Amino acid sequence: MLIRLTHLPLIRMLALPLLLLTIASVFFWPGSACADNTKPQPNILLILVDDMGWGDLGVNFQNTRTNPKRHRTPHLDEMAESGVRLAQHYCAAPVCAPSRASLFTGVHQGNAVVRDNQFDWPLENNHTLATVLRSAGYKTWLIGKYGLHGGKEVADEEDQSPANWSAYPTKRGFDEYFGYVRHVDGHQHYPADSWPLGNSPTHIAPKQVWHNDREVSGDLTGCYTADLFTAFTKQAIIDHAKKPSAEPFFMMLAFDTPHAALQLPTMAYPEGDGVDGGMQWIGKPAHMINTASPNIDCYRHPDCDRPDWTDVEQRFATSIRRIDDCVGDLRATLDELGIADNTLIVFTSDNGPHCESYIKDESYKPTSFASYGPFDGIKRDCWEGGIRVPTLACWPGRIEPSVDRRPSQSHDWMPTFADVAGIAAPARTDGVSLIPRWISSNQPDALPSQIYIEYFNGSPTPKYDSFAVNRRGHPRKQMQVVFLDGFKGVRYVIKNATDPFEIYDVASDPSERVNLAGTSPKFIALQTRMQQRVLQLRRPNPSATRPYDDTPVPAMEPASDGKSPPMQLALYRGDYPYVPSVDGLKPERTMVVDEIDTTRLLDFQGAASWSGVIHVDETRMVHFELNSEHKAFLELHQIGLIDADFQRTTATYKESIQLEAGDHPFRLTALIDAKEITNANQNTIGLSVK
Repeated sequence: MLIRLTHLPLIRMLALPLLLLTIASVFFWPGSACADNTKPQPNILLILVDDMGWGDLGVNFQNTRTNPKRHRTPHLDEMAESGVRLAQHYCAAPVCAPSRASLFTGVHQGNAVVRDNQFDWPLENNHTLATVLRSAGYKTWLIGKYGLHGGKEVADEEDQSPANWSAYPTKRGFDEYFGYVRHVDGHQHYPADSWPLGNSPTHIAPKQVWHNDREVSGDLTGCYTADLFTAFTKQAIIDHAKKPSAEPFFMMLAFDTPHAALQLPTMAYPEGDGVDGGMQWIGKPAHMINTASPNIDCYRHPDCDRPDWTDVEQRFATSIRRIDDCVGDLRATLDELGIADNTLIVFTSDNGPHCESYIKDESYKPTSFASYGPFDGIKRDCWEGGIRVPTLACWPGRIEPSVDRRPSQSHDWMPTFADVAGIAAPARTDGVSLIPRWISSNQPDALPSQIYIEYFNGSPTPKYDSFAVNRRGHPRKQMQVVFLDGFKGVRYVIKNATDPFEIYDVASDPSERVNLAGTSPKFIALQTRMQQRVLQLRRPNPSATRPYDDTPVPAMEPASDGKSPPMQLALYRGDYPYVPSVDGLKPERTMVVDEIDTTRLLDFQGAASWSGVIHVDETRMVHFELNSEHKAFLELHQIGLIDADFQRTTATYKESIQLEAGDHPFRLTALIDAKEITNANQNTIGLSVK
């Protein structure tokens, strides 16, 4: 039964002015880079590296570094010249597990399930990059490091297997998986070999590599993982390209380097590149790839084998250079196969640079090459050095070479890849497509990214001389980042919701030296808005508690005339596989309505989106109940409040949330199929707010 919210005590539902966005998705926007129906759907290759700092990329920092100690990334530099260099791209969190979880699911840490240092926790059973692209007809691969399989749920070591891992990659949308499943396995880069230099049993012992449901490390003697994962990816691309009328592919290559242990390859990168040169998959036990050798951990790149560099510096620089060679080889392969122009390649890192070697009696510091660039902070920090990551996108002939200096974050890749595939992103995503930024200048302005991070770590920021004095050795504890009006707000050691943000203009002050907080009425007002904004973006997670979890969500700013227009309904006709994000979609029609009602939609198939305002007369716990015979998604401010989409198993969903007195914007989007409405007089969706 429909409950008319306007009749409820203490609460009334009004409307937000409907924003008719001028940017549309690939469904409606002929100028999109993806709108050419004469070409096959583009392939997507996502390359994720582990702990590579923003300053480790040559064109970002190394090439112009005044210190003579610097390493090179020539292939990545060439990729940057051929595509887009995202100069201000942020990871979702400054450590791997939450960063990767947000990347996979398209949500920032305020709405994610895996947070903080939850290594090997299960990735939630919801939309992922793979499920979204599979719905568009893509073949999906994950190669390399994972660490989100749910091993923490399996108590007995003997039961650790894909059958018992609830979030194994093939259970999260990937057709094929090859790589390290467990987080700690990625700390040793020779899976079949013992490494006597390791500083602990964990960093000495061999590891497991899984290929779908088989553990295959016994066949991988002498295989260095950067080479192994590259060879597998390369062979998969070659084999797929040979298939007649092959579907487009989405491949995610997740390197476990340059993360420690700082191990070296077996030999120089093989001569040549492409289909018949460079790294090759041989496929024979003990000779799985052409660089497999019993002489492990021995090759130093000539540019890195310098007498004035320490052993660990040579090792780290060689690791970076090896990744660079691998990327160059993969790009050459795509070109030789004739599919480079129809393949989007994205290169990025999961967080800032590390400070470990895992070698007995040898330490490594990212100060050697200033891997954090001109910033403060490293992995586990929320200063720019810990969260701004090297990122490139290349799609020859489709996106123009440029430098994108606008902020973006890893949850933007889900809507970006959906845009490339020609579909809408799920409503749950917190991201926006980056494609409109990169096409010709006569296109409408792109939607801005929402940058948000929350994270806890008990260790302090390192005491590096290049960091600001007041940050050296500073405790981290509870941290938070938000961008608002082009300014970055960041705070450490948070104890309550009213703790002040430091505010920086990182476009002109990337080292975050001039704290603007409290310097003018503008920034006093911005401080208040930042403190309010972060509460309107997130939901508490009992596994990662915050000191502001119990703070009521602030109301929106009241309209200048004190009035709110009526609730509106926007209709987006189409055959959607899930509840779509309607940001950027052009509605077929809009109308003013006074209730949430499907009886007027008997001739409609697509997404129906009701937007309005809930008014709360006093600050209190507010209870929401959604009764729906359709897949649906309810947003409050930018909080994903009720998700009845991916795992819709019941008709009734309930959620409660603390709200301040005042108006709170909502949007309820549902998939409507008129053929499923059997009774024209019966409403099939209702929202109760008490």
